[in-house]
Parts: sequence; C-alpha cells; structure tokens
Amino acid sequence: MEIDEREAGQPVRTLAYGSWPSPVDAALAAAHDGRPEDVGFVGDEVWWTAPRPAEGGRRALVRRRADGTEETVLPAPWNVRSRVMEYGGRPWAATATDAGPLVVFVHHADQRLYALRPGESDPRPLTPLSPVGGGLRWVEPQLRTERGEVWCVLEEFTGEGPSDVRRVPVAVPLDGSAAEDRAAVRELTAERHRFVTGPRLSPDGRRVAWLAWDHPRMPWDGTELIVAAVAADGVFAEPRTVAGGPEESVAQADWAADGALLHASDRTGWWNLYRDGRPLCPREEEFGGPLWKPGLTWFAPLESGLVAVVHGRGATALGILDPETGEVVDAAGPWTEFAPALAVHGDRIAAVGAGPRSGYEVIELDARTGRARVVGAAHEDAVDPAHCTEPEIRTFTGPDGREIHAHLHPPHHPGYRAPEGELPPYVIWAHGGPTSRSPLVLDLEIAYFTSRGIGVADVNYGGSTGYGRAYRERLREQWGVVDVADCAAVALALAEEGTADRARLAIRGGSAGGWTSAASLATTDVYACGTVIYPVLDLTDWAADGTHDFESRYLETLIGPYAEVPDRYAERSPTEHADGITAPFVLLQGLDDPICPPAQCERLLAKMAGRGVPHAYLTFEGEGHGFRRVETLVRALEAELALYARVFGFDAPGIAPLEMTA
Repeated sequence: MEIDEREAGQPVRTLAYGSWPSPVDAALAAAHDGRPEDVGFVGDEVWWTAPRPAEGGRRALVRRRADGTEETVLPAPWNVRSRVMEYGGRPWAATATDAGPLVVFVHHADQRLYALRPGESDPRPLTPLSPVGGGLRWVEPQLRTERGEVWCVLEEFTGEGPSDVRRVPVAVPLDGSAAEDRAAVRELTAERHRFVTGPRLSPDGRRVAWLAWDHPRMPWDGTELIVAAVAADGVFAEPRTVAGGPEESVAQADWAADGALLHASDRTGWWNLYRDGRPLCPREEEFGGPLWKPGLTWFAPLESGLVAVVHGRGATALGILDPETGEVVDAAGPWTEFAPALAVHGDRIAAVGAGPRSGYEVIELDARTGRARVVGAAHEDAVDPAHCTEPEIRTFTGPDGREIHAHLHPPHHPGYRAPEGELPPYVIWAHGGPTSRSPLVLDLEIAYFTSRGIGVADVNYGGSTGYGRAYRERLREQWGVVDVADCAAVALALAEEGTADRARLAIRGGSAGGWTSAASLATTDVYACGTVIYPVLDLTDWAADGTHDFESRYLETLIGPYAEVPDRYAERSPTEHADGITAPFVLLQGLDDPICPPAQCERLLAKMAGRGVPHAYLTFEGEGHGFRRVETLVRALEAELALYARVFGFDAPGIAPLEMTA
C-alpha cells in the first residue's frame, strides 16, 4: 500500500524497500559503464581511451583539442585495446608532428599494431597475424621516431595451449616492413622472463629499465627491476637486477629528468617511492599498486624534478612530491579516488579521478599553480543527484578481531520511504581480483539498486590492496576462507546493528568476486540468494590449463602448491560443494571468456540439476571476461534485480520475472 505524506514541503510516499520507482534504469547504468584510461600528452593535447558500450563495447581513442572540444580519433569499428595477459595494458602511443599526430595503436579484433600517419585516412598494419595459438599481441607501444621504430612488449604464442607463450621487449619498424614478416620484428634483449613490462629509456638514451617476473609469482608478490645499457645497434646489453626479488614487489619504474632511477617498492610492507635506492617519502600508505596490466602509472617524474604521485591508504589522492623534502602536496577538488593513469608534459599533469558524486573524468593539474581542472570526459549528472545515496566508509571487526574495510551505500530515494519497522535488504558486493580494491566513487550500477530501496555493502575483504602488504597477504593460501568470512562478518554485523534485514541478505560478485559469491553460497547460510558473474568455480580444472597463462599459477599463493595440497583444491571449490548451495542464484557468463571459461559454470549446473534449488543461467555471445556491450549490461542488471524481487518478495515494476529452473 502507498501512503502519501509530506516531508519538507515535498510529497513522500511509503512503499516497501525494493519497490521504489527509480529514474536509474538499466539502460542508463549501462550507458555509463567503464571509465577513461590510458591518458597521455600528444604535443599540448591530452588524449585517452574511452568506453563505448553502445558501439559494441569498443574502446575509442579520444583527443582534446586546443579549443577544448573532444574528438574521436578513430571511428568504429576500430577498438583500441590490447589482450596481452588477457587483461591488456596501455594500447597506444602518439607524437605531434608539423603535419599532425602520428599514432600507433593495438586493434582489439586482430591484435595487430597499426599506425595512422598525418594525411592518411586509414591505419596501416605494422605487425603480422599469426596462425599459432592466440597469435601475436602487443602492449605499451613507445614511439622511437629517431630510430624509425616502435618499442613495445610482444606476447607471442608458440603453441595451441594457453601457456605456450613467450614475452619479450621488441622494436617494430614504423615503415610497415614487419606487417607480413615476423622476422622483421627485432627482439631487444636475450634476457628471458615469463612476464615483462615495456622498457623505459633514460633521458640520455643510454640506459633502459623494465620490470620482470616469473611463475609462480604474481607481480604483487615479487618482481625484478632490470637495468641495461643501450648498445649502438639498439639492443639492451648487460642487463642486471637492481631492485626487487621473490618477496619484494616493484610496481613501476621510470627515470627522473636528471637520470636518477625512480621506482615504487613494497620492501617495507607498503609501496613507497625510491630514488636510486633512497626512500623519498616513507609512509604507511601506498604509492603503487597491483600490476594487473602493463603500463599502469602511479607516479610520473616532471622536468622540474618534482614527481606526480597517486597515493593513499585505502582511498587515493593526486599529489606532487618534492624529492628533496619528502613533502607531498595534494590537488584540491571533489575527487577522492585516482586511477593509476598519469602523464606529464612540462608542468602539466594528466590524471583520471572520481568521487562519490562524480564518475571518472580526465583531470589536468598545473604543478606551478596547484590548480586542477577537468579537461575531458567531464562528469554530467545522468540523473538528479538527489537519487544517489550518501556512502559511508566503515570498518568492521571480523574473525580474530581483524579489521575489514567496506563502503556502505544505504537505500535512498528523495520521494519514497519504507513502512515503519521494515528493514532493508542488502547485497554484499565482493570485488574481483581478488588482489584489487573497490573504490568509493559514483557508480550507477550501485544507484540502480539503492534508489529502489536495496542497500549495497562493497567489501574490501582481507586480500584487498591499498592497505599494505600484510592486509593483502591475509589471503595467502586462504582464498575461499578469509574472503568468505569477511563478507559474512560484514553482512551479519549490518543485520545485528539493525541496518539490514537478516532474512534478506544477498551476495554478488564477478570473476574472483564470483568465486567468493559462489563459495559463500556453498559454505555459509548467511545469504538468501546470490548473483555469480563469470566466476572461478573449479580450482583443480583452473590449475590444469583451465585459464590463461598470467593467472595459471596464481592459485599457488591463494590456495597452495597443487602438488603439496591437492585435496585443498577440491575442498575449496564450489563445484565440489554443490550440495551446500540451497539458496536461489543467477549465473551470468560470457561465452568467449578465456579467463573463467563457461565450462566451469556448466559443471556446477550439472551438479545442481534436480536438487530443487531455483537458479538461472544467462550466457552472452561475444562477451569475454567483463561485460562491455550495452545490451549485455542491461540484461544482466535486470536479471539480478528480478532475482532479488523474487526472493525478497517485492514488486519490481517494468522488470520481467526471471525464469528459473530447479
């Protein structure tokens, strides 16, 4: 029953949680999915890549001209996105010439490197196709026009298996001579590591630095910072490791204008900055992060000697570090989170920032004046901000008294309230990674639920980054235990304090968050239902060439070496505990996912058949690991809401009921 009332001169209606009509529909949330990335300067212009959900989920390359207008550099269907290590990395580089910009980029469809020269209407391929395995892939291109080359990282498949692959820094001719000839691609070093980042050239051109690591380490476990001389023929000579190791993660390295080597290392338990081995600003906060993709930048040295930094403990700020004093001055503005995407040009710093009331936008900071302004992808309220909730930063107590960090997004609508005495349903969000973190920024997917009367608790469970190495290593051999327990502790604490309805708790997550969601449903009785999105479900299969090369040994730290603890792989897998799943769930899966293949979902569903537990399985052709197309995003959100409506017992106007089997 609806009851009209008046509050502060405005009509306020009483309606059950979950049933509030909302202007934030799934199409609106989908249209604003994704964020700008890969910022850079091309002459005086700022460029970046931007999501285009309505254009098949492609990423466009965008430039900001001198007059302030934004222009898409490449029309559809050009898709500027690399698939190196499947998560990709920086896919473009450009330089200004008198005739216009020279651009090189990776096209997602065929993973070839292309060049677009001034005066040309169509890009020309610089690299060949390969019939072997996943082919030839490229990332972190850097123009070396003085040599007529592009330096980058080559990922080359040598067989059909996901681990039949090698990676090496290479030079690609700009004249197109390698477009049909792999032999024309020049390898820059004989040094061999499983994973490498793009080489950074010193200001005098005599030295290069890059990062490398090998299985079974992930880059946040331990990396090596390698420095080599650049020989006359351009080959890297006498490489040597100058920092890092099996228990020390170097997240980024670059050269200061005076030739000093800067790097971010967690040797103290926090990613801090070092200059030629000397700490610049020792703090218990992060000046680096998990290197999920080559080309992420948490710091960028300026010509003046100052260093632009993205830093913080939990939330991140954009600041300018003075290496002489160790002082950091942060940019003023509404942004409370910054992505690891920095570029500098003279005294100008380009960054990507967001806040609780704004999505990610491209920001320029003047290092001389300290003035920050939006220069691209400017946030525009897609809906009246009155419909967005005021988030809360919370710290909960988990098992053994450990701290658990979370962001609380209470239900909120300016025109509706719930009947007196009714407690709201809450959905626990488990982020992916799991070595990652949920930032506190405006997210219309969250607003899609909160504006209807469904609360969201975004949990940065043990294992999350941003809180030091000890916090992220809580998951060492404890995946499926600590993450599950931390999410449950937050859910139960919300119920105990009277914030959430104990009978109407749900869990949702994608990728590693999908694992946590499925494991939570299988091993706890906390949740009434769950949403499981492109998940890991079968550890034994995942460890045996069931995923891509980058994460193929990840489980050795998350679970333990398979040869030593094979039973643990089965004990933790939701597929082995299907009989423990008694709550309804929806499973969402891309059919072209090389990281968490559909076969894992199918094995779980086979074990659920006939057990009487309502569930739905929605698959999406053309989608990989992470949904990008607007039609997929809409269907997924509406299916999730339909699940909650069915289980929590509220009406969801305009949403078709979810067809479920048992």
